[in-house]
Amino acid sequence: MPPLHSLVPTAATAPAPAAAAPLTPPTATSRRLALSALGSLGVATLWGCGGGGDSTSTDAGTGTDSGSGTGSGTGTGSGTGTGTGTGTTTTCSVVPEETAGPYPADGSTASNNTYNVLALSGIVRSDIRSSVGSSTQVSGVPLSITITLTNTKASCAPLSGYAIYLWHCTQDGNYSVYSSNNIADNYLRGVQATDANGTVTFTTIVPGCYAGRMPHMHLEIYPTLASATKAANKIKTTQLAFPTALLSSIYSANSGYSASVRNLASITFATDNVFSDGTDLEMTTMQANSGGGYSASITISIAV
Repeated sequence: MPPLHSLVPTAATAPAPAAAAPLTPPTATSRRLALSALGSLGVATLWGCGGGGDSTSTDAGTGTDSGSGTGSGTGTGSGTGTGTGTGTTTTCSVVPEETAGPYPADGSTASNNTYNVLALSGIVRSDIRSSVGSSTQVSGVPLSITITLTNTKASCAPLSGYAIYLWHCTQDGNYSVYSSNNIADNYLRGVQATDANGTVTFTTIVPGCYAGRMPHMHLEIYPTLASATKAANKIKTTQLAFPTALLSSIYSANSGYSASVRNLASITFATDNVFSDGTDLEMTTMQANSGGGYSASITISIAV
């Protein structure tokens, strides 16, 4: 498969890219929203997610202490004391706005083309390892990723019924649609609506690492599933990051990620053009699962 970063297709024609070459790193758009300061409460945080939006917090504590003593000639004394305290903190912050990169296929013009997989029948799906209507799955280490969406303006309450469009590159760093200049090749792209808990789960593969970027996934958030048909309707664009040490281990153990081993060794979050200002609000939690693959999860927040 040709290197995507060397693709410069035109609307009329698009040359076939050369295989397995690094992609040109996307150019980051406007970066972070200002992070909101967390209150210095001496209590446990029950739920946190992100930095830079409205937040609420509560704290309550009660305590009692009593003592008594008597003495005559000789003295005796007794005392008892009890104390109880409870506290809760609910705080979350808006996930940063990030670039959609050069390969969104969301109806916007990118890489000299205007592709829109969001208009395809069948793009609403949880398993994105194949193209819509195809049973052929892309190669890669299995990954289940769960995304929970919450509202900074409602004490971090889950947001139900919002649509999340997720897309990412293959194990060798290529993006569907653009690598073949064919919208029918739309693997590793899909849309789902959040459930009552604000959650969606996609079945996919561990993304590869191409030259110039840390491994990542892209996502766009839409207010409803019905509105998730073109980029003009989105209310947030961001990216997800993954733990470097675990990815390095996965890449080294799987030959399909050989290019990713080299690319990951030559970049860090500090030098990445999107994540260099921090990943606290975009870093997933990731671990091996019993099925031989991996599971990742993240809670992200928006202000609506």
